[in-house]
Amino acid sequence: MSAARAARVDALAAAFRREFGRPPEGVSEAPGRVNLIGEHVDYNDGLVLPFAIDRSVLCAWALRDDTTVRAYSAEFSECSTFDLHDISHAAPGAWENYIRGVVAALRAAGHAFGGVDLALTGDVPPGAGLSSSAAVEVAVAGALRDAFGLPLSGPDLALLCQRAENAFVGVQSGIMDQFASALSHRDAALLVDCRTLAHRDVPLRLAGAGLAVVITDSGVRRELLSSAYNDRRRECAEAVARLRDALRRPQLASLRDVSLDEVASRTGRRALADDSNDTPLRRARHVVSEIARVAAAAEALDRDDFAALGRLMVESHLSLRDDYAVSTPELDLLVALATAQPYVAGSRLTGAGFGGCTVSVLQADAAASFARDVVAPYEARTGHQAATYLTSPQDGLRTWRLP
Repeated sequence: MSAARAARVDALAAAFRREFGRPPEGVSEAPGRVNLIGEHVDYNDGLVLPFAIDRSVLCAWALRDDTTVRAYSAEFSECSTFDLHDISHAAPGAWENYIRGVVAALRAAGHAFGGVDLALTGDVPPGAGLSSSAAVEVAVAGALRDAFGLPLSGPDLALLCQRAENAFVGVQSGIMDQFASALSHRDAALLVDCRTLAHRDVPLRLAGAGLAVVITDSGVRRELLSSAYNDRRRECAEAVARLRDALRRPQLASLRDVSLDEVASRTGRRALADDSNDTPLRRARHVVSEIARVAAAAEALDRDDFAALGRLMVESHLSLRDDYAVSTPELDLLVALATAQPYVAGSRLTGAGFGGCTVSVLQADAAASFARDVVAPYEARTGHQAATYLTSPQDGLRTWRLP
């Protein structure tokens, strides 16, 4: 364990003792994630290419002899208490809904376990598009799996956390965030087929190429429950329904099964657009082209072709901006400033959009230049304070017992 991680664990254990009057028995750690490419396609049965970052949520635990769950947040200095037989919702948007949702999903899946005390802390910035919510869910599920010896594979754990977010929290997210947090490996991105759940590591040999990944937080917060995220899912479903009729393909269930030629054909365009509203056409065009870009990006990384990856990242951002309409002026400015620099291979918004972060691949020795050429003018022009994080691919969920 690194010195930095050990210090975080010690601080959490101390908070656990202060709150609950006894030491924790174990700790789980689940990272946030950044998505290199493949945005808004996970809920369209597409391909995604995220990796786990070096920011995470820690969850300490200790067993109880009753059916009470107490969950303490070090960041909010609040404790939420509920009974396993009465898992009600907290206020909309409350942090404890993610914990309650995981517990409820485990119970609904038939996993039997008793009461437990939990304490959580994290350094994944919330609302930045780095999956702080999935990190909380996976950390809690990992803690409960370890505490009670639950028979739960990594993919099953990720799927259960997705169900918690969909059914309990109310955000209709796809599987990417939870899969990346639970299953990633160091020095690799995770290529996930969101239809079949097949996944493989894709080498991300950045250091050997003299490159690094920088995440830039725009300072514009977002909240998926109040954003247009769920609207995009509905618009994609509308596109599928129109194409199903127009293409005379009654079994068509997903944009994954539509080609760009079909979207661009006269039949496809007429089905998806009318004189006043071409929204379904643009949504379909993004999804179908983005899935193709992810496949191309994985092939590029297999041969260490970072120039190709960079071009695909920029194409992805333009599609998210123009066809999917999830970018913001601030994100567009960050990408424009970054891609104007000769030391940047590619840049794009990452996460659901509507604010949050960009991800850029750049020369590893150019971090100071990036701050001067990109961050400083961005802050001067927008008035927002930006933050940058140099990161590298990390392992996913880890659990361990404390002495």
